[in-house]
Amino acid sequence: MLLTKSNYMRNLFALLLLCFISWNMATAQTSFQGHQPQVAKDAAGMLRLVYGRTDSIFCTTSGDAGKTFSKPILVGIVPDMHLGMARGPQLASSVSYSLVTAIDKKGDIHYFTLNHRTRQGWKAMGFLNDQRASAPEGLMNIASDMQDHFYAVWLDTRIGKNNNIYFSSLAPRSNKWSRNRLVYQSPDGHVCECCRPSIAVDGSRVAIMFRNWLMGSRDLYLVRSENRGVTFDAAQKLGTGTWKLNACPMDGGGLTFNTDHSISTVWKRQGTVYYAKPGSNELELGTGRDCSISSISGHNIVSFSENGNLKIKNVGTNKVTDVGKGSYLKTIGLLESKLLLVWEEAKQVKLKTL
Repeated sequence: MLLTKSNYMRNLFALLLLCFISWNMATAQTSFQGHQPQVAKDAAGMLRLVYGRTDSIFCTTSGDAGKTFSKPILVGIVPDMHLGMARGPQLASSVSYSLVTAIDKKGDIHYFTLNHRTRQGWKAMGFLNDQRASAPEGLMNIASDMQDHFYAVWLDTRIGKNNNIYFSSLAPRSNKWSRNRLVYQSPDGHVCECCRPSIAVDGSRVAIMFRNWLMGSRDLYLVRSENRGVTFDAAQKLGTGTWKLNACPMDGGGLTFNTDHSISTVWKRQGTVYYAKPGSNELELGTGRDCSISSISGHNIVSFSENGNLKIKNVGTNKVTDVGKGSYLKTIGLLESKLLLVWEEAKQVKLKTL
């Protein structure tokens, strides 16, 4: 009887150990099957990574600064969802909530929320655009502050079926987005139809960047608000050069607020990646596309691809780091000035820390 019990305990221990090893192997994944990853960090430091797979949106989380990630869970299903070429689920996290948006090919903007406190899972909340089927191009971006305000910008066709820049905000503890508002309409009738607009938030400051279509040029412009998007100032062109182009660049760049509350932007013109602050000359960073930017520990980190090779560049030090193959690289700051990198490669979402 003693031998049987001993064998039982050994077998039980071996089984538990196997489960523990299997669980750790699962959470230590460095890739997931999917497209167009987005990553955000909430006020408690929890990382969330979302991505799309056909009509489904998945989320995986990390509570240990990106060392391990949980098994992905389903956020929601958006039939006929836009996915690819900077189109796909968008993610933002605040203190109490995380929020995901996704656009179907009819042009409806779906959104989902996660309450960090109740932990009841992701909930489908309906639609963000108050005129249905107004965002058929599928290009948008969202942001949040640390007081549970969320903000959205997208290409909207409700005026003459031409794409222009629309904005909405979601107040804390509200389930209804503000009235959708036009914040910029090009005098030539529409902005660039194939480049995703970007949005960034710093307290009550909101900044939106978009690629314009003006007198045949497709340059980047910025609009700013000092009062959480109640009003916006006039659009300001970024950089001093221009790009006359009768085609679609398919590259909207990115922007970020710095620790001194200034704004930094990055974008492509004629195959070259440029960095610029509003009102200043642009700085040439090198050849590439699919660029984005993040402000990490006082440094601006620019991500871009060059002939399928992913790179990051520290604007202050000019240090360039090769990441690997793929596209749509994003970075986010971790503890001790480390970076989490996420990107897409061969129908896989890849992860790496540096």
